[in-house]
Amino acid sequence: MAATTNLSAKGQVLLPKALRTSRGWKPGTEFIVEERDGCVVLRPKQRDRVLGWNDLIGCVGCAGPRKTLKQMKEAVARDAKTHR
Repeated sequence: MAATTNLSAKGQVLLPKALRTSRGWKPGTEFIVEERDGCVVLRPKQRDRVLGWNDLIGCVGCAGPRKTLKQMKEAVARDAKTHR
């Protein structure tokens, strides 16, 4: 993709919407700016990723049929009695 943009009086450069969309860059995205071989390179700064529920599914290694909330509460209560 090639596009043209301008440098503002404040030193700001507008990145084309198609590029921002394709890269998933939202307002507030931080970039590392490097000069490399006569070019300017923008790299999004890696942020600490916040894990969501979908990221955690499967990490507990549970095997067998799914349990209801009631069954889970009962199992926790039983286990708590054995550790008192």
